[in-house]
Amino acid sequence: MTKYKLEYIWLDGYTPTPGLRGKTQIKEFDHFPSLEELPLWGFDGSSTEQAEGRNSDCVLKPVAVYPDPARKNGALVMCEVMMPDGVTPHPSNARATILDDEGAWFGFEQEYFFYKDGRPLGFPEHGYPAPQGPYYTGVGFKNVGDVAREIVEEHLELCLEAGINHEGINAEVAKGQWEFQIFGKGSKKAADEVWMARYLLLRLTEKYGVDIEFHCKPLGDTDWNGSGMHCNFSTKYLREVGGKEYFEALMAAFEKNLDDHIAVYGPDNHMRLTGKHETAPWNKFSYGVADRGASIRVPHSFVRNDYKGYLEDRRPNSQGDPYKIASQVLKTISEVDIKAVAAA
Repeated sequence: MTKYKLEYIWLDGYTPTPGLRGKTQIKEFDHFPSLEELPLWGFDGSSTEQAEGRNSDCVLKPVAVYPDPARKNGALVMCEVMMPDGVTPHPSNARATILDDEGAWFGFEQEYFFYKDGRPLGFPEHGYPAPQGPYYTGVGFKNVGDVAREIVEEHLELCLEAGINHEGINAEVAKGQWEFQIFGKGSKKAADEVWMARYLLLRLTEKYGVDIEFHCKPLGDTDWNGSGMHCNFSTKYLREVGGKEYFEALMAAFEKNLDDHIAVYGPDNHMRLTGKHETAPWNKFSYGVADRGASIRVPHSFVRNDYKGYLEDRRPNSQGDPYKIASQVLKTISEVDIKAVAAA
């Protein structure tokens, strides 16, 4: 038998953006534990905005497990938060109630800033560095500094070793800003892996003395980009049938549901979605081929392939909850699919 270090990870009850929490327990197994073998585990919800002190018990229910590459005999255990009965989802548990479909594919582009001493990594103590331009996909010390690439490369390796479907990295438009991409089939699987990748990044930066800033517009109303989490999506129908008429009906549904999307696409999006810096205004819907200033960017390949393939919703921001984002996208698509199936 081997003693395994099980890191139980969950989302707390803070609003408008939940935080990641984790604690470790040791259990003996004669092999890497399967999800079914992992026990429920309690925690103090009064310390995570999920219960009152007089009745503080909450329960962690394992829902996904990954090897922990940073620990010998370690496992990363993604959990849902349950009420004390271990069966009823806690009100803060967004994962338990979202729409899910394994035929729906999601690719999330997670942007973020490295921060040190209260400012983006590489910014001078006073004022700003040279304007945006050379930093996006940049190389060299003057563009990316001396530690950022080391962190993102190590994070990439950790994700791959954990079995997370990490698909790429690049330096972003603003100095100190980076991006990683996660792809998954099904809302829950894709969102689980985004949250786990965020967790691994946050834990990694502890040893570098650097913080991660996920706020969508940390530099406020300045000529510096904010951070998004663009959501690339497709469904089986969109990939295999599609068609211009269906696409136009889909865009009409997205426009009709604009407010519902913005409500779950991350807090403070009005600060980021201003119509500047390759964003569409938060209160207007638009789409266009290869248009990075539209709400939804339509790839050239999608049009060439008779309106089949994937689309990119550019409105979700870097603080967004991928469970809620993916679920809202599916909810809007389902309105159109019901009509399409009925017509067929």
